[in-house]
Amino acid sequence: MSSRRSRNSGSSRISDDQILELVSKLRRLVPEIRDRPSGKVAASKVLQETCNYIRNLHREVDDLSQRLTQLLATIDADSAEAAIIRSLVTQ
Repeated sequence: MSSRRSRNSGSSRISDDQILELVSKLRRLVPEIRDRPSGKVAASKVLQETCNYIRNLHREVDDLSQRLTQLLATIDADSAEAAIIRSLVTQ
């Protein structure tokens, strides 16, 4: 399969070296993999952990958004607290 990929590599194809480099970057970015004491982690495991990490980040963003919405609903829109929150959110 890898020989077929490199033989057919065109502008839309990605080389094996590029795949290895991208997987290596993911290893450094995803905390669950980066913080492991063991050296080698299979590429499939890196991709699986990356997907899990992204899902968790989405959940955290949704949770924080919901909490922010609830917080804004409890304070006066013209208050100093609301102005601070608005300025933080728009940064």
